[in-house]
Amino acid sequence: MLYSDQSLSLQLHDNGIAELCFDLANESVNKFDSATVTSLGKAIDVLMETPDIKGLLVTSAKPVFVVGADITEFIPMFTQEGDSVSGAIATNSENFRRLEDLPFPTCAVINGYALGGGFEVCLACDFRVMSSVAKVGLPEIKLGLLPGWGGTVRLPRVIGIDESLMWIAAAGEQRPDEALRVGAVDAVASPEELRNVALATLQNAIVGDLDYCARRVAKHAPLPINKVEATMAFMTAKALVAQQAGPNMVAPVTAVSAIEKAAHMDYEGAIGVEAAAFSKLVKTPQARALVGLFLSDQLLGKKSKTWAKAVSGDLNNAAVLGAGIMGGGIGYQSALKGTPIRMKDIAQAGLDLGMSEAAKLLSKRVAKGRMKPDQMAKVLNAIQPSLNYDGFDQVDVCVEAVVENPKVKHAVLAEAEGHLRDDAVLASNTSTISISYLAEALKRPENFAGMHFFNPVHAMPLVEVIRGEKTSDSTVAKLVAYASKMGKKPVVVKDCPGFLVNRVLFPYFGGFSGLIRDGADFQAIDKVMEKWGWPMGPAYLMDVVGMDTGVHAANVMADGFPDRMKNDYKTATEVMYENNRLGQKNGIGFYEYSKDKRGRPQKNVNEVVYELIAPHVDERREFVESEIIARMMVPMAIELARCLEEGIVETAAEADIALIYGLGFPPFRGGVFQWIDTMGVAKFVEMADQFADLGAAFHVTDGMREIAAANKSYYGI
Repeated sequence: MLYSDQSLSLQLHDNGIAELCFDLANESVNKFDSATVTSLGKAIDVLMETPDIKGLLVTSAKPVFVVGADITEFIPMFTQEGDSVSGAIATNSENFRRLEDLPFPTCAVINGYALGGGFEVCLACDFRVMSSVAKVGLPEIKLGLLPGWGGTVRLPRVIGIDESLMWIAAAGEQRPDEALRVGAVDAVASPEELRNVALATLQNAIVGDLDYCARRVAKHAPLPINKVEATMAFMTAKALVAQQAGPNMVAPVTAVSAIEKAAHMDYEGAIGVEAAAFSKLVKTPQARALVGLFLSDQLLGKKSKTWAKAVSGDLNNAAVLGAGIMGGGIGYQSALKGTPIRMKDIAQAGLDLGMSEAAKLLSKRVAKGRMKPDQMAKVLNAIQPSLNYDGFDQVDVCVEAVVENPKVKHAVLAEAEGHLRDDAVLASNTSTISISYLAEALKRPENFAGMHFFNPVHAMPLVEVIRGEKTSDSTVAKLVAYASKMGKKPVVVKDCPGFLVNRVLFPYFGGFSGLIRDGADFQAIDKVMEKWGWPMGPAYLMDVVGMDTGVHAANVMADGFPDRMKNDYKTATEVMYENNRLGQKNGIGFYEYSKDKRGRPQKNVNEVVYELIAPHVDERREFVESEIIARMMVPMAIELARCLEEGIVETAAEADIALIYGLGFPPFRGGVFQWIDTMGVAKFVEMADQFADLGAAFHVTDGMREIAAANKSYYGI
């Protein structure tokens, strides 16, 4: 053994080939934390000092290669000065350069995920051999950053400008066939043959059949493209990337610009451009928010795993009660992810609808090449439609998804409980009805909780697991485990009107109603909030939700929180509902809907809407963007703070994740609490106080004032 520590090992085999093996102690994956960066530098020192080495294999002892940098170590960069940031990333950048300059050929053996810095170290090697089950990529753009260890320099020189710009700007994970096609790797092999193929590749370089020196020259030289061609290529790329990224994501265009600026430079000049661009991006609010979001997602994953570990036995069989669109979606998702499910309804028409929904979703996967027909048949066969309770004594988890009516749900839940084992878990997919109230109809309320899926089930990541007054920990654990197995993001919340997501959504809609009452144009509000980052404005969103659903939920919220959610005026949403303008479900709401050439709904405006709401609103006038944003976001943010203070949700991170995955809150803002922290809690309080006369929904909590007075933040950054 030439060198060994807690991060990696270096040994010299009898054939003269050295092997540098990443194996980070006490971790399930390899990553470039500060200790690994230091260890790599020491290992390279040993490689440079050891005689008679003919070549180097770079390997991993874990199922993955290296997943990238240790993102937790990025947090201090948000408060460091630019030069300090450059210094923080320079050490590993220099490691990779020294690895690339070793006096013998090198080959990366990519056995699993090689992402970010993990792929950048592969690019620093002369050759790359990839497992047929591995994936590679540079996902830093998703964190509001760009590759900082030579990725923007080496990748364009390895696979060309066009491909590299798309790889970096789109930040996707690349499959072996695609990586081989563009030349990012030199060979793809089965896991069993991976090492042999890598050794053969390295041996060919050692004997001179493969020219590794020429590869190094190419990676260190300016890009082989004239200035006219480069101008055209980068102009087209920047336009496309800017269009896809939108105005609020600066990292993609910054990455393209950095590659363009460095195109005609040698390695030293190009790496300097990359470092400067990285230092610039790390200071942006988007980077801070997206890194925070990444860490919040990791926290959620760890909590879910902790819950799942508490589950005794397996979750092998599920059931869903009600086979409509929602029930069909739940059935599809459960079967798709490997849990067979019984789908019960009281009518054959309902079962037909549920199975049709599942078949439609599976057919789309087949059409896109994501599933083979025989796989589709297998998933469909895992959904067992039934008009009775046959087999329910084998069910581990049963989800009720019938109409949003308390009496109906009470009856269905009580009946279903009688057919389940004593240890089976029963859940309701209710979006508004108290879990503790629904539990009153049950003999085993400790085995009951809420499991609120969001529509459409297959597309929306969030599941709220709602704990009632009598819900046991084991019930919560089983539902969290089931949601995770379904590929969802479960957030555990306590029972209250609207639970978490709907509770904070309706103050947002309340801000919308107040603006319209005071003369704002709903189209203008939509445009401002979409520009701010929401996937759709509040009027459009209400059309998607449905006026009937919106009015019903608003009434539930008003009953639960009358001091701040009960209106003393008729809202525009109520006017739409009274005039049977239900939104997309009947083609007319705030907007009117028709199908475009692809069959997708497109919205148009009819002046009749303005005529209908005219008796209930002030004369139309323009509002500045800042006031629209404040009046929309302040009530939502304050209500979320109330939920955190009341313990409805356990952490700010989970609250933020819930709104991003459940409502489509702009990810680049990191969540409501990340947004507040970015502006400063004191500034948020000051902004909210300007609108205090609009009612209790705009009154910040005492807890928020305490955080502001202490100059603290929700995330402590």
